[in-house]
Amino acid sequence: MAAPLSSRARSRLYADLLVRRASQLVTLAGHSDRPIRGAVDEAALGIVEDGAVACAGDRIVAAGPTSRVESRIAWDSRTAVIDARDHAVIPGFVDCHTHSLYAGDRAAEWARRLRGESYLTILRSGGGILSTVRRTREEPLDGLVQAAVQRLFRMVRSGTTTVEIKSGYDLTPAGEVRLLEAVRACAELVPIQVVPTFLGAHAVAPEYAGQPDRYAALVVDEMLPALAARPELARFCDVFCEEGAFDADQSRRILNRARELGFALKIHADQFHAGGGTRLAAELQAVSADHLNFATPEELSLLAASGTVAVLLPGAELTMRSAKRPPVEAMRELGVPMAVATDHNPGTSPIESMALACALACPVLGMTPEEALAAGTINAAHALALGQEVGSLEVGKRADLVVLTGPSYLHLLYRLGVDGVEAVVGGGRVVWAGGGGAGPLSGTAQKEREDVT
Repeated sequence: MAAPLSSRARSRLYADLLVRRASQLVTLAGHSDRPIRGAVDEAALGIVEDGAVACAGDRIVAAGPTSRVESRIAWDSRTAVIDARDHAVIPGFVDCHTHSLYAGDRAAEWARRLRGESYLTILRSGGGILSTVRRTREEPLDGLVQAAVQRLFRMVRSGTTTVEIKSGYDLTPAGEVRLLEAVRACAELVPIQVVPTFLGAHAVAPEYAGQPDRYAALVVDEMLPALAARPELARFCDVFCEEGAFDADQSRRILNRARELGFALKIHADQFHAGGGTRLAAELQAVSADHLNFATPEELSLLAASGTVAVLLPGAELTMRSAKRPPVEAMRELGVPMAVATDHNPGTSPIESMALACALACPVLGMTPEEALAAGTINAAHALALGQEVGSLEVGKRADLVVLTGPSYLHLLYRLGVDGVEAVVGGGRVVWAGGGGAGPLSGTAQKEREDVT
């Protein structure tokens, strides 16, 4: 039986979970209203030495120096405690761009690209997205959900606590609804937040080959109204604005209709060619514009003025061996807020780890470590319109955090290929814990907890 709390302790807010004595508590505090723009230095990360976070239910109730946090809360033997000395603690990662619901794999296609074929050549020959469409249409719902849940649990182990999942591998009205129902089923089975996005305009369906206008009309007239009647299935509407998919006019028609029906907007823009997607994102004030390899300085200025977040996907750049990569330096100078995501999909970015995506953002995209960390947490939260909810360690926010194996956030980024994650907290609960010294309820923490209480 738990010992009774003292009268002094009873007057303070009771903590269900306490993470204490972190060598670095990287809060990213102060950016919930707007994403970080321009160059990011350590001061913007809000680092607290010997830091602590206290949680009640799924919310953060105190964050800051350990001594101050512990003076403001009550805790006893029922409180789960993580002794994080010699470990850095950061906000949970927000993976704001994934295609994690699909059947099959495209390892053979990956090999074809390495042998010299281009992505668009493979797409036109029936490969690429359309090969995954064929496999996904054949897969029963239970199989899709089971495979996606396994991927999501692997993402959790690398520190992801919020993930966006797009539809887009069926491309029929009923099939796209089925995929979004599967995403909803996944959300019930994993201990992290799942944000659903409708991407019916991922490619032109094979039944409409050579007729992108007719397929775009199907999206506008049938798919979007059907989904608007079930708003729990999708928060965003996304479009692949690209040569071989949908041009800027077709994308505009789809996104305008989506906005009329209440969807927030996203857009795959200018990944392989300059097609006007970046300009369209700014015009429609989309929440995010993703890829942006061919965006011009003029278009980036428009994007900065619109408040749209640029989502950059270093895993895809590496896997595709992109000769032209997103112009990060121009984005930095022009004040375009930048986020990073895995772009997990079976063809062009099979990576699942946000820790790896942020680490790759430095050598592949030219980001600084501080930019990459902000891009994978608070700025990624803004790319999902969740800046007030997740992405930083502040009172009132969802209690999502990651205990790293190393004493500094730098260890997460420079040990390429090693996730460096010791424990993950999602919604105030420990949802994954590895080995090492930061396991919950260490003996030292237990004794000192009794002294404080």
